[in-house]
Amino acid sequence: MPTLAWVVTASTAMALIALSGSITLLLPGPVFSRVVLPLVALAAGSLLGGALFHLLPEAVTLLGNDLGTWAWAAGGVVTFLVLEQFLHWHHCHRPAAEHRPLGYLILIADGFHNTVDGLAIGAAFTASTELGLVTWLVLAAHEVPQELGDFGILIHAGWNRRAALAYNLASGSTVIAGAVAAWALAGHADTAVLLPFAAGNFAYIALADLVPELTTAPAPHEKITLTGGFAAGLLLLALTAALTG
Repeated sequence: MPTLAWVVTASTAMALIALSGSITLLLPGPVFSRVVLPLVALAAGSLLGGALFHLLPEAVTLLGNDLGTWAWAAGGVVTFLVLEQFLHWHHCHRPAAEHRPLGYLILIADGFHNTVDGLAIGAAFTASTELGLVTWLVLAAHEVPQELGDFGILIHAGWNRRAALAYNLASGSTVIAGAVAAWALAGHADTAVLLPFAAGNFAYIALADLVPELTTAPAPHEKITLTGGFAAGLLLLALTAALTG
């Protein structure tokens, strides 16, 4: 099969992982409402784990452990701080019933991250089919828990379940554009600086937006559940890094 066909097929399959949240459509409303915040906790741990255990180590490997690498990560944090400030300001001038800025932030960050994943998939398949398949499996391993968590965040931010799936799929589809771009630009551009930048995006959302949401649960058993969800997200991403590193 031609390289471009591999690239498009693999990236399309990766985009469809965004639909993993569809399993929640089978849950009754009251049950689903009880699992939304634990999903947010899982997402917080997964986002931070993705930054700490996947994106930053890969960035250091490719770019070196120097100030420039960490400056790109800091730039990712600052960029999303500025973006959130704008979204909050813009949101203040819209009806209160509309979606909270957090939902837009996670869609933008996930779209950017999926573009980076697409670049990795396209570059790997350009090198060899075997490397492409291994890269796809590595990325898919950490994508499933993250996409489930992202779905929970969108629900928590005001989307209904069907709209959340549609927006999550649209965000996930950016992986296809990234993969095709990597195939087209093979040997002509270095996109490694996007890795620490995306890590900064993820760390900002996890620590500035999601973790504070987890501290508002009043009951001790809820606090334990949410802390466990956060730890589970970190552990899942650490395990995928250990098994695929």
